[in-house]
Amino acid sequence: MTKENQIEESLVSKLKDLKYTYRPEICDRHSLEKNFRDKFEALNRVNLSNSEFARLRDEIITQDIFTASKTLREKNYFQREDGTPLHYTLVNIKDWCKNEFEVINQLRINTENSNHRYDVVILINGLPVVQIELKGISISPRQAMQQIVDYKNDAGNGYTNSLMCFMQLFIVSNQSNTYYFANNKNQHFQFNADEQFLPVYQLADENNKKITNLDLFADKFLSKCTLGEMISKYMVLVESEQKLLVMRPYQIYAVKAIVDCINQNRGNGYIWHTTGSGKTLTSFKASTLLKENPEIDKCLFVVDRKDLDRQTREEFNKFQEGSVEENTNTESLVRRLLSSDYSDKVIVTTIQKLGLALDDTKNYKDRLQYLKDSRMVFIFDECHRSQFGENHKAIKEFFPNSQLFGFTGTPIFEENSNYTVREGEEATYKTTKSIFEKELHAYTITHAIEDKNVLRFHIDYFKGQGDINPKPGEVIAQQAIVDAILEKHDAATNHRKFNAVLATASINNAIEYYRLFKQTQQKKKEADDDYVPLNIACVFSPPAQLIAKEGDQKNADDIKQLQEDLQQEKFDNQVNPEEKKQALIEIIEDYNKQFRANHSINEFDGYYQDVQKRIKDQKWALQRKERIDITIVVDMLLTGFDSKFLNTLYVDKNLKYHGLIQAFSRTNRILNDTKPYGNILDFRSQQEQVNQAITLFSGENKDKAIKIWMVDPAPVVIEEYKKAVEALGYFMEENNLVNEPSEVYNLRGDSAKIAFVKNFKEVQKLKTQLDQYTDLNETQKEAIESILPTDLLQSFRSSYLETARQFKAIQDKEGNNAPTDVQQLDFEFVLFASAVIDYDYIMNLVADNLQMKPSKQKMTKQEIISLLTSTANLMEEQEDLTDYINSLDWNIGQDVEKLRKGYQVFKAEKNDKVLAKIASSHSLQTTDLKIFVENIMSRLIFDGEKLTDLLEPLELNWKERSVKEQALMTDLIPLLKKQAQGQEISGLTAYE
Repeated sequence: MTKENQIEESLVSKLKDLKYTYRPEICDRHSLEKNFRDKFEALNRVNLSNSEFARLRDEIITQDIFTASKTLREKNYFQREDGTPLHYTLVNIKDWCKNEFEVINQLRINTENSNHRYDVVILINGLPVVQIELKGISISPRQAMQQIVDYKNDAGNGYTNSLMCFMQLFIVSNQSNTYYFANNKNQHFQFNADEQFLPVYQLADENNKKITNLDLFADKFLSKCTLGEMISKYMVLVESEQKLLVMRPYQIYAVKAIVDCINQNRGNGYIWHTTGSGKTLTSFKASTLLKENPEIDKCLFVVDRKDLDRQTREEFNKFQEGSVEENTNTESLVRRLLSSDYSDKVIVTTIQKLGLALDDTKNYKDRLQYLKDSRMVFIFDECHRSQFGENHKAIKEFFPNSQLFGFTGTPIFEENSNYTVREGEEATYKTTKSIFEKELHAYTITHAIEDKNVLRFHIDYFKGQGDINPKPGEVIAQQAIVDAILEKHDAATNHRKFNAVLATASINNAIEYYRLFKQTQQKKKEADDDYVPLNIACVFSPPAQLIAKEGDQKNADDIKQLQEDLQQEKFDNQVNPEEKKQALIEIIEDYNKQFRANHSINEFDGYYQDVQKRIKDQKWALQRKERIDITIVVDMLLTGFDSKFLNTLYVDKNLKYHGLIQAFSRTNRILNDTKPYGNILDFRSQQEQVNQAITLFSGENKDKAIKIWMVDPAPVVIEEYKKAVEALGYFMEENNLVNEPSEVYNLRGDSAKIAFVKNFKEVQKLKTQLDQYTDLNETQKEAIESILPTDLLQSFRSSYLETARQFKAIQDKEGNNAPTDVQQLDFEFVLFASAVIDYDYIMNLVADNLQMKPSKQKMTKQEIISLLTSTANLMEEQEDLTDYINSLDWNIGQDVEKLRKGYQVFKAEKNDKVLAKIASSHSLQTTDLKIFVENIMSRLIFDGEKLTDLLEPLELNWKERSVKEQALMTDLIPLLKKQAQGQEISGLTAYE
């Protein structure tokens, strides 16, 4: 078996073959800084004094990776001791190939709180910019990712106080499997099983074939010029989030294809990159790279304003002030077009402003006349909509010397074209290819699903009650659909962890649905006090003509432009506009009450943006009353809108081809294993339309595509679940144990316990998938329950969590020294966390069951404790809550508020007892130790000096004090971690 040090030696040898200079003598902070100084002085042709270098070093070293990344890429200023200015760069930013590329290994950066060792580091001009962490061939690279995250969370780590702050990329590999990802601030740099994942990449070739072997990866990715190009051209600094992004391979190939096409002046072209693959970033990057091309006079990056959420708008407006605000302000676009300023060479604008600038009825065209023969490049972020209208024709007529490039997730082919071009007697369909001439690069939804960049789909074709099924396209009564949605919603959204969109056929339908949900839920609440209503929002564009009539011309113009691609809404608003306006006012008023907002129809865009933000920001921890559960729409939100927390689409409108794919694709953004697929509930029996759309957009043969796009039907997954449960039973039998949860604790040896963890995780993964199937009939539900009854499943979950927690503690404590099979374990606690069973739920359960006769109790004390121990989101609280529940007198009733206060008192008293015991065993005053712990918890920072102060009364020599510190911290750390409830305490790892 290939060991980690052998993989490291092999990689260093490979980098030497790639003409990197190997510098084994650079092994600590001092030698790293000395080497950087030599490179800096040579590059900038300067000799710094020792004090100047020390000052320069202190100026450039920062805790903020985003600031460091900008400094790396820019010209900077430094004032020398004699007052003269030094304009310098840290690397050769004009030609990254001409920098010095070096490789070092086993670098140590020691600080008071951390003692980190880095496997392999690549230096560019003396700065550490790429770190490669390696694992043995049998260890998952995920362990290396976690190690990097842990390093970055340590107080005083090298990434915050040394030249390591310039780290741009991390690469992890176990030789056969290799991943890479960008460095970031800690809030963007999580690798855990909760809500956030690092954006992790695998290298692929132009045809999307993966390159995962480390040797081949090094050839393709780490050759000097390629790496320099990756860092300088294909990383993106997102100002609005202060975040670093590295582009995916297919995005880079698309950008290169456009740049090549322009350099060779080969006409137009389009990029087919599926919805959810990051088209906006790719198209924006392609346009900004053209700034350096002297052959190009202007490059316009053209977006559809209605597709942009607030965050993307902010990003573009930071790049170019006002570029995507105020569609009606076309003057700013015209000024930029006429400007000879280098900063106006690349222009971000909206399709709406561009249309007005080229409108014959306006006076802008006369001013733009002198640009007619300029070499112009237009890059359209979404090219399958507005540009099929007059805009495209106007651009080609006015700028004959222009090249047009389009990005689309759903190209227009002859089969799905709504536009025709007539030449004489012959009419042909207008397609993406007929306008943009040729496909330059494709990354289809089939590729994206295979890469796990987007999810597969589960489609439930609603059959209604009884034996009579609706015909394709047939309209079902809205009340029946509301009832079905209310019945299925909790299952579809994993108990409301996620949210949904209901797509309706018209504004009138949307209004009717909104009112029906309101009435139906009111009745449910009256019939059952325990019913928790869904939060329903509704959004459609108001009638622009009424807004204009009231004198709000700007808002009216915005709405008109918004409706350019909202054809159904535009049409609907011509009939009874006053009714629709009043209905929308009522909907917005309800929204304001529900979410304590202050929106109005006269600032419709503010309301629309707030709805989008709330759908996107639905973190698990967000309070229930702050969430939107279902958003009712007509045309809005069905294209260009992304949210990881939207997983379900209810469809009561006829869809086909690109409209269908676009709408379905709202549901399939990746989050984690609790979101296994995008859920579609179709109330129009559109199976044939789905098959046609898959055939058209798969890029593969139909049969293969359907298998890739669709999750297995329920009977197949039920059979897999049955086999997984049987395998668990066989495993228990092989260990001479009865297949009962309590027997798990009798498993002998780590290898048997590890086998149980792996077996049961597979059972839970399949159960999580089945729980979100909305098309299970009663027979299937009974079959699932009989395979593993709920109470047994729950108890097995408790046994799993207890066992997994023990192994996680070994992983955390021993790291690389842990046994190999323990290092390999990946627990995915998120699969065992419940959106329903939280602290509030448990407290309410206890309150409901206290002082009830056993015959009246919904659940016994033991059943509540069993429920508590079966969910991962209460792991930190489990022991205290269990002890508290056991301490209660179950013959005396208490309300929820009293229980909560009692629990806080109970915890504080229990904590004080533990502290008193620790203080006594270490000859300390309990009060002093309590103040010491409270200081740590108030800031979540461990201060070594405060520990020295705490032990000062014991009058120890330095050797005795060192031993005492370690012994005290060994006892204190479990208590501190428990109080921190999963939050990181900076500086604590030095004592672990």
